[in-house]
Amino acid sequence: MSVVRESDLIGIGKKYQIETEAGDNMVVVIHDDGRRELYRHDEEDNDTQCVMTLSDEESRQVAGILGGLSYKPKALETIEVALDDLRIEWYKVEASNDGVDKSIGELEVRQKTGASIIAAIRDNETVINPGPEYIIEPGVTLVIAGKAKSIKLLKEILL
Repeated sequence: MSVVRESDLIGIGKKYQIETEAGDNMVVVIHDDGRRELYRHDEEDNDTQCVMTLSDEESRQVAGILGGLSYKPKALETIEVALDDLRIEWYKVEASNDGVDKSIGELEVRQKTGASIIAAIRDNETVINPGPEYIIEPGVTLVIAGKAKSIKLLKEILL
């Protein structure tokens, strides 16, 4: 389990010190203007170097990539992420599902379940935050966010 320490940088933003399971040490500084700086700490040299500076938009793109919104390794296809009450799950739609060939709006996903489809992944194409007109096709993997009960309701509608 990684260790994360958070501290305020008065007049600058926030600093997160991260020690990974692999023993790597990283510092992320989030500036009040939205910039992010990534630093790597080398224990042997006792040296900290800025590795990368990202804009707010670039940071969100990288977060999506790291979080698996654009590619999910095959070994992790059934994984779910839990953040307090919020859960994020990946659900692969099969041809036999009742929700196939219907739009998100037609299924009234949010109204009936309270869950949100935050991405739809098929082959090498990812649709982030698909709208109500998005048609759910066989073979697409939906990235669903919501409370456990809401996600379960959505899966029942899709089945």
